[in-house]
Amino acid sequence: MLTIYGVYRSRALRPLWLLAEAGVPFTHVPVIQAYRLPDPKAPGAPLNTATPEFLALNPIGQIPALRDGPLLLTESLAICLHIARKFGGALGPASDDEASLMENWALLAATAIEPAAIEVLSVYRDKQQDTPTGQGVLKIAAERLKRPVNRLEAHLQGRDWLLDRFSVADIMVEECLRYAQAYGPLLANHPNVARWMAACQARPAFRDVWARRNAEPE
Repeated sequence: MLTIYGVYRSRALRPLWLLAEAGVPFTHVPVIQAYRLPDPKAPGAPLNTATPEFLALNPIGQIPALRDGPLLLTESLAICLHIARKFGGALGPASDDEASLMENWALLAATAIEPAAIEVLSVYRDKQQDTPTGQGVLKIAAERLKRPVNRLEAHLQGRDWLLDRFSVADIMVEECLRYAQAYGPLLANHPNVARWMAACQARPAFRDVWARRNAEPE
C-alpha cells in the first residue's frame, strides 16, 4: 500500500487530492513542518521534518514523501506523476505523448509558476499586502507570473481542462498557482484561468481535502 508522509497544510495536499480523486487506498503519516513548531526536537513534539525518523526517510527534511514498496519519492510533483501513471486511470496518461504533456505541465508549474506564486503567498501570509514592501514584492511577482499565466489563459480558451479531461496536470498546475490566488488582479485579468481554477476547486475531492486542511492547526 502507498504511504504518504506530510500534513494537508503543505505540498502534500497535491498527492492527497489526487489520491482522493482516484479513490486509491493509502496510509497517511501526518508529518508536520519543523518550522511550525516552537521546539521541533523537544520531548513529546509531534513527528516533524526535523526528527531523526523523518530525516532518515528524506534527509532534505521536506514534505511530502511517498513510499510505494521499495520506491521512495520526495518531490510532490514527481509523486503526483507516479500515482497518476500507476493508479490514476483517466487521471493519468493514456499514451507516451500524454505522459510527456503531463511532465511538461509539471515542469512549467514548478519552474515558471510556483516560485513567484510563493512570494505572493508570503506577502499575504505575513499580512504585508498593504505595505510598501509588500506592494513591491507583489508587483515583481505578478510581472514574473505574467507570461506563464498568459500561456494558461490562451491554452484554456474553449477548453475545460489542460488536456481533454480533468487529469493530474490540472491538479499540479492549479496547486502551484493557488499560492498566488489571493492577489485579485492576477485572475481578474485572466477569466479563462479564473474559470478553470474555480472548476478545479469545486470538485468534491478538492473540497474534501481542503476541509481536512482547514481542520489542521495553522
